[in-house]
Amino acid sequence: MLTASRKQYQGKLGLVASHGLSHNGRKREVTVEMRFEWLSAAHLAALAVSLAAWALMIRYRERLRLPRANRIMRWSLIGVLLASEASLQLWHVVNGTWGVQAWPLQLCSMTLLLSAVLLLSRGRRLYEICFFLGILGALQALLTPNLDYTFPHFRYVQFFLAHSAIIATSVFMTAVERYRPTAGSVVRAVLWLHVLAIPAYLANLWTGSNFMFLSRKPSTGSILDLLAPWPWYLLQLELIVWALCYMLYVLLLLTDRLARSKRATSPG
Repeated sequence: MLTASRKQYQGKLGLVASHGLSHNGRKREVTVEMRFEWLSAAHLAALAVSLAAWALMIRYRERLRLPRANRIMRWSLIGVLLASEASLQLWHVVNGTWGVQAWPLQLCSMTLLLSAVLLLSRGRRLYEICFFLGILGALQALLTPNLDYTFPHFRYVQFFLAHSAIIATSVFMTAVERYRPTAGSVVRAVLWLHVLAIPAYLANLWTGSNFMFLSRKPSTGSILDLLAPWPWYLLQLELIVWALCYMLYVLLLLTDRLARSKRATSPG
């Protein structure tokens, strides 16, 4: 069953990038050797590195609360976030593919920039948006990447680095800075999701693009393939977003309770 799903996912990739149009409309070809494959060694390796980075941040959270280490980690994350977006824009310019598809109106592009602002401002309302929308959006992207190129191509490195850094920001603010969402945070985060969707929707109408996948499902495999056709999958996504946000909130709540219970029963 996994093999069949993997083949179906790979078959959708093809030899031409789904979003690879240059400024003059010519398609950008992707060779077989550079084609990204779902659950390939390159994909699993990127997931493993990301998990290890998040786990290390949690493991050494006490050390990262020291002023100097905290400052270094915050600015390092800010640098990774901003450099990944800037380098992507530069790559499009150099390759003659800069255009509508490079506008930062995908959910992960917006939460990437918001994550950088969060690390600078440490705003608690902004944390709510990044915690729910950043983690859920980036995690979905990491598990089912809308990506054409594999390792060691620049786009492979940039894609996984950027999305991992989005989640790392929320891990840092939660584990190190000890920020916590509330039940009300879920409502505010989902409302902000709709606000962020407005410019994406308007850009889709104006240019025929597909920001936030509001116009159609991505051509590469994703969890959206399990849902109804457009536009009905948008209604299903509404329910899924609410459910996943509350699940994430409850998971953190239970993790905190378990940690307090362990501290209470530990000797000394």
